[in-house]
Amino acid sequence: MFCQDHSQLCCTDCAFLNHRQCTDVALITDSVKKMSVDMQQLSNSLQSILDELNKLKSAQEASMQSVDLSWSEKLQEIQDLRKKLNAALDELEKTTLKELDEIRATLQTSLKKNVDNCTRLKDELKQLSEAVNALCDKSKKEIEFIAKRKCLDKIMESEAYLKENPVKLQSSLMFQANIDIELYLYQRASLGRIVDSTQSLTVKMNPDQVMTVKRKSEYSVRISSDTDLSCTLSGICCLPSGQVIVTDLDNQKVKLLDQHYCDVSSASRDVCQITSSEVAVTVDQNVQFISVSDGELVSGRKFRLLHAAYGIAFHQGALYVTSGTALYHFSLTGSLVKMLYMDASDSYTVFKCAVSPAGDRIYVTNNSHHKLITLATDGTLISTFKDRELQDPWGVYVTPAGQVLVCGCKSNTVIQVDLEGRKKLATLVSLKDGVLKPVSVCYNTKTDQIIVGLYDNTNKIIVMELQ
Repeated sequence: MFCQDHSQLCCTDCAFLNHRQCTDVALITDSVKKMSVDMQQLSNSLQSILDELNKLKSAQEASMQSVDLSWSEKLQEIQDLRKKLNAALDELEKTTLKELDEIRATLQTSLKKNVDNCTRLKDELKQLSEAVNALCDKSKKEIEFIAKRKCLDKIMESEAYLKENPVKLQSSLMFQANIDIELYLYQRASLGRIVDSTQSLTVKMNPDQVMTVKRKSEYSVRISSDTDLSCTLSGICCLPSGQVIVTDLDNQKVKLLDQHYCDVSSASRDVCQITSSEVAVTVDQNVQFISVSDGELVSGRKFRLLHAAYGIAFHQGALYVTSGTALYHFSLTGSLVKMLYMDASDSYTVFKCAVSPAGDRIYVTNNSHHKLITLATDGTLISTFKDRELQDPWGVYVTPAGQVLVCGCKSNTVIQVDLEGRKKLATLVSLKDGVLKPVSVCYNTKTDQIIVGLYDNTNKIIVMELQ
């Protein structure tokens, strides 16, 4: 029998037990009279499905081989990283041992000099003492006078030496370990993140695909401990967990929204993600590392620069910092690798920066001349972009898909620029949307939202949901 309601074949028992309520259950001999079967089309459909299954099977088998191959490659990369870390630790040990040897040699030289001086004075005093004892039974006034004078001079010399070099505790060496290194390693969960590239590819978008804002909301970022009435949110960073971290320039704080803040006691200008739970912040002439642990912001190590620090960006071990007139490449330990780009024509010609997901482009805002500059990672100029809707540019951000977002503070706009940095693709928000003086922007991958920080007049962030 055949149940038309469920499109199921069934025996008489099934028809009675499971299809009694159905309105169209008939014998197959009756059903075939109502519908025709095109066997050729059926055969073609089966073959088509078989072909697709074979393709999928072949693709999956190829993927299995690719997984094994990439596993071997990543294993080698992890081992190579460990070798680099070992080499770095070996170098630190070498430098420390050299310092230990130098201090030991210096101390030993100084101590040996003191021993030699003591031996000399001791021998000279002993000789004088023997001479004085030999004169005790003889009445030679001239020789006694000479002996007395020599003894007094040598005693004065010895007393002066003892005064300059008092007897003290035994000299020894101490070692004060750099606990920041050990603490940093203990705070790390792993050597890096393992990412399923297949999943990443499935969500990959065209970097020039225009983003469309569906709706926006406003949220206050002011907290009770703020001393300044205004909040200038000069930098925003979204962690993979969805947590949002902002730098408040006016109140000299780094804030974990809706939760806690970290007082940096100086002008915090920008922030970028380093790991899934750590960010780096530019503070005056310093780069400060801050971790998120159990919903708290925890200050970590920092290093000082020889210039001001404004914008900051990170990509695969490379830390990029702007000084206002130059872009620098640093290692994570604070070692200067290279100055990549300079424009000393004004004060804020190299202001904020961002790196493409592939790491092949660096976008820099030229605040003084109202430009967006696109550079290669060696500092070569790729393009320069200007637009009437990009006046007084501040923050720049690149989404994981490669979409470039730039804030125009004076033009009250957030615009999207193409991958090459040559043309405007869209104006995402403007003054008519209630956005006044935007200075920072980022994309929250967990919530699919754009977050915009404003200058010091509203104490708010703008959260924009995308279509």
